[in-house]
Amino acid sequence: MKPILYAHPFASYCWKVLVALYENNTAFTYRSVGPDDPEAAVELESLWPLKKFPVLVDEGQPVIESSIIIEYLAMHYPGPARLIPPNAEAALEVRFLDRYFDNYIMTPMSKIVTNQLRREDQRDPCGVDEARVALDTAYRWLDALMAQRTWAAGEDFTLADCAAAPSLFYADWAHSIGRSFRHVRSYRSRLLARPSVARTVDEARPFRQFFPLGAPDRD
Repeated sequence: MKPILYAHPFASYCWKVLVALYENNTAFTYRSVGPDDPEAAVELESLWPLKKFPVLVDEGQPVIESSIIIEYLAMHYPGPARLIPPNAEAALEVRFLDRYFDNYIMTPMSKIVTNQLRREDQRDPCGVDEARVALDTAYRWLDALMAQRTWAAGEDFTLADCAAAPSLFYADWAHSIGRSFRHVRSYRSRLLARPSVARTVDEARPFRQFFPLGAPDRD
């Protein structure tokens, strides 16, 4: 029986898991949480009361949180793409970079986006300014790292790149990656050209009008 993924094609953390699934051509049942499948939201809440997605269900058991789902897939549905390196030291760096993209790029990006969704009298311009400074700092650190690398952790596509794809995709929309960060910009371009990422991006195109800052006419 194929695992079931509860997700939404425009949600950044869902992208992480979708990229991992597409990298290894892993068969799964896609339950898109939205009006086209109203039962999916009900089932999601019964599996995880916090109602956060993605959630993977395999053999009746839910697996929660995007990084954990990818680790689970690597253990139970391995494929040609070794998203978690077998070497413990290499795996540790991959896991660190996964947290880097989630905590230091995705989180401040989300703060900028979420602020735009609030009523004008509830917005936090100071918090947004802090998030923009945090993103520039994160871009700067990453630019130095990527100067001699193809993918985040070296020459192999890993969990870290699954995290990087949505982080850098949406972060550049929310707070542009400056031209001085040319290695980050090149890395983002390589990510978008990766077939698994390109497929994920294409599946999300119908929902771009919902991006609160306005989706740019690119990517």
